[in-house]
Amino acid sequence: GVVYNYDDEGIHRAEAGWEQCIGIPLVQLDMFGLLQQWDQLLEEFSVGEAWLPHRYDEHDHNCYTYALAFINSVRTAQGKQQMSKSEFTEKFVIPETKKASRYMTLHQELTANDFYIVPLPHQEKQC
Repeated sequence: GVVYNYDDEGIHRAEAGWEQCIGIPLVQLDMFGLLQQWDQLLEEFSVGEAWLPHRYDEHDHNCYTYALAFINSVRTAQGKQQMSKSEFTEKFVIPETKKASRYMTLHQELTANDFYIVPLPHQEKQC
């Protein structure tokens, strides 16, 4: 997909270069209507004056602020309460970061001890 991000040069849309990032699932599968609108909502949100390059501040108005502000705009439209930075971090970022850390630790241990990972052959689905 396309990754939207914000820095001192403004909003960027990138299809590559984010292969090492951690994806944080925010929309449940039962929210299909929102999934269909997500890209349009993100595009509309991103053209706002708040995200012009000169407004960027490394500590107070950055990519994290951009992501959380978008999430909160969607939550507000759904009639939900906005989340603070600390609440979002605790509920969404930390759990995914812990999973990634466990995976990376396991991968490092396996490769350091002369193990290697081989994908299983594709198995046919049984009815």
